[in-house]
Amino acid sequence: MAKLICIMGESGSGKTTSMRNLDPASTYYVDCDGKGLAWKGWKAQYNKENKNYSRTRDIPKISELLCKIHEGKPAIKTVVIDTLNTCMADKEVKGMKDNGYNKWIDLTQFVWNLIELAGRLREDLTVIFVMHSETVRDDFGYAFTRIRTNGRKLEKLVPESLFGTVLLAKRTEEGRYVFETQSKNSTAKTPMGALETFEIDNDIQIVLQALEEF
Repeated sequence: MAKLICIMGESGSGKTTSMRNLDPASTYYVDCDGKGLAWKGWKAQYNKENKNYSRTRDIPKISELLCKIHEGKPAIKTVVIDTLNTCMADKEVKGMKDNGYNKWIDLTQFVWNLIELAGRLREDLTVIFVMHSETVRDDFGYAFTRIRTNGRKLEKLVPESLFGTVLLAKRTEEGRYVFETQSKNSTAKTPMGALETFEIDNDIQIVLQALEEF
């Protein structure tokens, strides 16, 4: 079973930048947004020539790519899918002419099946899903942050349940970019004892090392 990590956060919260210290030799980056990565020099690290980078927001193609990495690319240890929300929006827009409830069922199945597939990959793989977050407030003003999904059906299934680790990327009042590692008005979670502090620097390599030692 592969390790599954979700990094959620608002736009500009440091989600993509947190990947800056991954080793390009053992990482495959799926750029669903198609806007490039967020640090200087990334084009020399991730490109088609290095066979570690692709731009697609088609979920079946991403599923096929994961299977190829699982079977034929043993040097790849980490796969980043950034962001899954763009894949959801793409499928929703392309299905706008479809009527009825079935299009939302299809979207739910596509996303759920992709995450489940990632979890069944070889044990030495880590698949990181980058997603947007949303903060909802009830009538009493209580705020809670969770993964943002397209369609109420997927939201009710609680996609966080498929991940062993969910990190909330955010910018503190002091201007630091951090990961929230535990639940505090959010669905953030990590294995007990893996990360001792409530906030850590937004460096995914720190998280991978902690989970490897866990």
